[in-house]
Amino acid sequence: MKLSARNQLSGTVVAITRGEAIANVELDVAGNRLVASITVEAVDELGLKRGSEVIAVIKACDVIIATIPRSQRDLPRH
Repeated sequence: MKLSARNQLSGTVVAITRGEAIANVELDVAGNRLVASITVEAVDELGLKRGSEVIAVIKACDVIIATIPRSQRDLPRH
């Protein structure tokens, strides 16, 4: 597979939560959690299951940066 996208991250599927039409696919990417929302149909067509080795291709038109107020710096982040 060849893509022009440069934001490609290799990872492993650790969980799939299926809804009626959309599934959340949780990946482990170098020890970091990444969740992709894709159609249930795509999950089935790709044959995704726990342990599948995948490449996440990130396409974003914006990246937003925020600062963390000092009072919230010790709170857990999700």
